[in-house]
Amino acid sequence: MRHENLYLNDIVEAADDIAQFLVGVETQSFRESDLLRSAVVHKLSVIGEAAVRLSDALKERNPEVPWAQIVGFRNILIHAYFGIDWEVVWEAAREGCPILREQIARILVTESGQPE
Repeated sequence: MRHENLYLNDIVEAADDIAQFLVGVETQSFRESDLLRSAVVHKLSVIGEAAVRLSDALKERNPEVPWAQIVGFRNILIHAYFGIDWEVVWEAAREGCPILREQIARILVTESGQPE
């Protein structure tokens, strides 16, 4: 079994990738680019999958992170791909990911002493 810090690092890296994908991208460009939308959905799915694999104990120690929402969002992305609301994905990528990334970076510091 992978150590939880590896899953936490997966979340940080996926959030960083999303941020990089969206540098200079506006809403309309995102909506029009299947490549961009697919890449962001994939990374959001990685975040959700990593969150699923974290222990309940870690999640309970860090209630500021909306774990259930992250996992639920991943499930929607994976199982309802043709019904995805791209505005919700855009908001999650632009607004939610940077916040989540900072929360997870703090957890890494707390849990392992890893530098941010």
